[in-house]
Amino acid sequence: MLMRSASNDGGGGGSQAAAGGPPTLLLDVMDTIVYDPFFNDMPRFFDITFNELLAAKHPTAWLQFERAEISEEELFRMFFADGRLFDGAALKQHMAGCYRYIDGMETLLQRLQSSGADVHAFSNYPVWWQMIEEKLLLSRYLDWTFISCQGPIQGLRKPSPESFAAVVSHLQLPPEGLLFVDDRQVNVDGALSAGIPSIRFESAAQLEAELRQRGFQL
Repeated sequence: MLMRSASNDGGGGGSQAAAGGPPTLLLDVMDTIVYDPFFNDMPRFFDITFNELLAAKHPTAWLQFERAEISEEELFRMFFADGRLFDGAALKQHMAGCYRYIDGMETLLQRLQSSGADVHAFSNYPVWWQMIEEKLLLSRYLDWTFISCQGPIQGLRKPSPESFAAVVSHLQLPPEGLLFVDDRQVNVDGALSAGIPSIRFESAAQLEAELRQRGFQL
């Protein structure tokens, strides 16, 4: 798969931030850039409610999958705590069909790219990020640098201090030279604790306004 990725280089990104321009941008993916089907569409696949899904699923299998500690095949086998089986390929197809850009976010990403901003994904997500890339081509606008299943933060998830430390180390930039965006307050708080300026995502319009205030020419 062709994609922009800095996950295998030696870091040292963020030329704009280093030169006194806007900070290097770290964007969460699910429910920040891309609609997350987990809460509504995954339960619908199984014909159960979200609360029923939470009660029935294995307590750690999905998190292990996000950290690349288990394979996709193992996830399907472990997914339900009672061991019930299901069509894993059909679930993947269902999820892939649900991925879409959050309203206004593709346009904002296009503006960021045109401005020369240095933008990296920072996502707790399994290898299924590749399905998102295949459908939406986020790599036109950002680098898939920081994903919990591979690369510099493999095995680490936000909001752990270790995940933010790994990002800072890989980019070889001071925390204040970064800007983190996430829809979940717990992750924003984790970034702030690591000294990384942060924005809680609410909408594309809100994010664009805050980015302009922080020096992005959009």
